[in-house]
Amino acid sequence: MSSVRPPLSVVIITLDAVRQLGALLDSVAFADEVVVVDSGSNDGTVELARARGAKIVHQPWLGFGRQKQVGVAAASHDWVLCLDADERVTPELGESIARALGEACHHAYEFARSNRFMGRYLRHGEGYPDWSVRLFDRRHACWSEDEVHEKVLTSAPVGRLSGDLLHDTAETVEDYLTKQNRYTSLAARALHAQGRRAAAGQLLLSPLVRFLKFYLVRRGFLDGLPGLAHILIGCMNSFVKYAKLIELQRRGPAPAAMRTRRPD
Repeated sequence: MSSVRPPLSVVIITLDAVRQLGALLDSVAFADEVVVVDSGSNDGTVELARARGAKIVHQPWLGFGRQKQVGVAAASHDWVLCLDADERVTPELGESIARALGEACHHAYEFARSNRFMGRYLRHGEGYPDWSVRLFDRRHACWSEDEVHEKVLTSAPVGRLSGDLLHDTAETVEDYLTKQNRYTSLAARALHAQGRRAAAGQLLLSPLVRFLKFYLVRRGFLDGLPGLAHILIGCMNSFVKYAKLIELQRRGPAPAAMRTRRPD
């Protein structure tokens, strides 16, 4: 066990995130480096990041997985913590990260993410614990190239840390619905490109299974009205994703290359 932790780079992807970025940067003051990968902000995001000492990488949008991997590659250190601009590291999680780096028992770590919705941090259902692998040694892990619903790929055992990553999913329900509409389009396109198909069964059963799993089994009802609204929108997303996939199927095979666009 090492008594001195290896240096850590925090990697953040941004687009017009000036209102959120300051709080995130405050929460990762323990990092040795901050790398901001910006895809074309016009609201002062880059200026704020530069003033706070971040390394700036300008990168047109490639899709979530590839965009994050650009930041990982640009980092000065092998250990990276990858975050979105609307997230914040709690003090407890920051302490867990420092201990994990010092102990070096794993090459990748996951921790719980608490999603804020309708003014409340959800603690049940699909909004929590929402385990996310975000801390890893890039020599042993990397981001998938998925356009949306990207994930960290590693063959090494994944450790688990205490403490939460706080996620402000959207400022309003309208913003959240707009983002989900774009996510379902990206997800449908990705499934279509993989040759996946959908039929009436997915339209009917996927939302039902999702509701039973997250609202009843995972006790989303304990989060009150925000929890109910969150899971109902999630069920709608399942329906819409497969409806869009069916629409794409009827248009014909997917093109060999598909253009990507940032959904938020």
